[in-house]
Amino acid sequence: MIAYFDCFSGISGDMTLGALVDAGVPLTRLRTGLSRLPLRGYQLTEKKVTRAGLRATKVDVIIKQAGGPGQGARKWKDIRSIIQTSSLSKPIKQKGLSVFKRLFEAEARVHGSRYDRVHLHELGAIDCIVDIFGSLIGLDILGIHTVHASPVNLGSGSVMTAHGLLPVPAPASAELLKGIPVYSSPVAFELTTPTGAALISSLAAGFGPMPEINISKIGVGAGNKDFREQPNILRIMVGKGAGKTQAGEGGIQAGDMISVIETNIDDMNPQIYDYLMERLFRAGALDVFLTQIMMKKNRPGITLTVLSDPGKRDEMIDIILRETTSIGLRFYSAGRKVLERTITSKNTKYGTVKVKVSKVGSSQSRMSAEYEDCRKIAKKFDVPLLEVIKAVARNR
Repeated sequence: MIAYFDCFSGISGDMTLGALVDAGVPLTRLRTGLSRLPLRGYQLTEKKVTRAGLRATKVDVIIKQAGGPGQGARKWKDIRSIIQTSSLSKPIKQKGLSVFKRLFEAEARVHGSRYDRVHLHELGAIDCIVDIFGSLIGLDILGIHTVHASPVNLGSGSVMTAHGLLPVPAPASAELLKGIPVYSSPVAFELTTPTGAALISSLAAGFGPMPEINISKIGVGAGNKDFREQPNILRIMVGKGAGKTQAGEGGIQAGDMISVIETNIDDMNPQIYDYLMERLFRAGALDVFLTQIMMKKNRPGITLTVLSDPGKRDEMIDIILRETTSIGLRFYSAGRKVLERTITSKNTKYGTVKVKVSKVGSSQSRMSAEYEDCRKIAKKFDVPLLEVIKAVARNR
């Protein structure tokens, strides 16, 4: 399932929770999931509201004792301990750690410190932790594996924080939204909070128009304010990717979305590329390729490009940054259309070979022998690889 976050009025943690509940996540299941965190002293509530005349669901995290335990500033080690000692599933733990790591890194850059030294004030409070993990649990309950989003409305004006009066977007939000399309509307309010910025920047595989999906559910989550200028809501549209299940004319499947990840490298031993590509393919990359380029000061370099399913984007990025000399990369979402394909087998005088058959038009098809099968046969019988490929084409 795919979810499209329509952030035309920004995004916050409570808006995300409200939209997910409105899309069909039972509040009881959300509470049960959140009870696996070692957090107490809060209550989760739900109510129906209107924003600029539109119906929406408002979900709030009510702290039972203001200023009580768990409401102070927290360091990375505190948040990590809460997550790791929880009984949440491993994937949700990992996603939560990733979201909070991004928050700490953003705060560290803003304050000129290290991520393991800075404190989170408002962002380390119980309600922020519940908002983030409630959102991850809600996405899991709905079976959503891929998130896309619109450009993000930041709002304008200023916001009061533990560090005093700050401009909108707050510095941490701006850091989190680097490389993401954003804009500012005349509404003098913080429409996108740091929690919302952390969620959408961590979860979304791409930003732009809605991908081709068959919408089955729409959730509308409300923010705190009711503006005249525009409804203070977040819409989440959920459905199946049309390209995964439907084939169009001539065997061409309807479009789906992929993540494209790129980085330019000019200072790495070229022997490493073979190992890197092997790791990326083993992790599920759809394709990996290298392009020769000329970089600044006329230095020859390589553009590494990786195509992957959106849900595997972060894993691909982690492999690239760990296994190469790259200190930064770029990624974006791209649409694609592919021919309808099937895998079959053909018998030859050398043995059975798997072949890929692609349908072109109503009666025409293309056949391609699997290289690895042909290579093994060529080595086994000590015959030219080309001869094996021709034998498959002749079907004998």
